[in-house]
Amino acid sequence: MDNLLEKDIDRIIEMAWEDRTPFEAILVQFGTSEAQVIKIMRSNLKRTSFNLWRKRVNDGVSQKHAKKRLSDIGRFKCTLQKSVSLNKISKR
Repeated sequence: MDNLLEKDIDRIIEMAWEDRTPFEAILVQFGTSEAQVIKIMRSNLKRTSFNLWRKRVNDGVSQKHAKKRLSDIGRFKCTLQKSVSLNKISKR
């Protein structure tokens, strides 16, 4: 966790706030476990913001745990998201 860049920490926080991004996706992308994500959130958010986030994660509003997700929730992709081809973002 100490070797993360500031931009990585910012992205982890962003992903943690997203309801549909499971902790497993953060683990795969950054090698950061759920416990480490909680520590990052605790140390980078105001106490009230952290408490709201934890309540949201634990209330069932979010789908943060892949095992608890509804089966009809697949990978989310915005219709405005550009398609990726050969590791280059295609232009309009």
